[in-house]
Amino acid sequence: MIVKLLGLALAGAAGTLARYGLAGLVQNSTKGSFPWGTLVVNLIGCMLFGFAWTALTERLAVSLEMRTIILVGFMGAFTTFSSFVFDTSRLMGDSQWLAVLGNVTAHNLTGILAFFAGLLVARLVF
Repeated sequence: MIVKLLGLALAGAAGTLARYGLAGLVQNSTKGSFPWGTLVVNLIGCMLFGFAWTALTERLAVSLEMRTIILVGFMGAFTTFSSFVFDTSRLMGDSQWLAVLGNVTAHNLTGILAFFAGLLVARLVF
């Protein structure tokens, strides 16, 4: 268990640093205020998650523990958007269209609302 937690922590740190580096590199090389760095990281993260999932579950003999370290640790820190897309695609694969709509709406609409609620609470508290 300690090895798994250490692996998750190290992979998470690597994912965080990769996200920070790539997003900064992309954002600094573009003009304007559009968040190109975040978009590029999220799109690359989705592609990498799909690649890793297929490679680790269908092509390579990789233990569940190692898959968890890679997908939850590295990919989870690199971008949680890839996890959201993966979960949504699984619902689509199961033809759970109402759940797909609910998942997309909940993450996007309520995520934005939660962000603004956090702003409001912070302004009331501080």
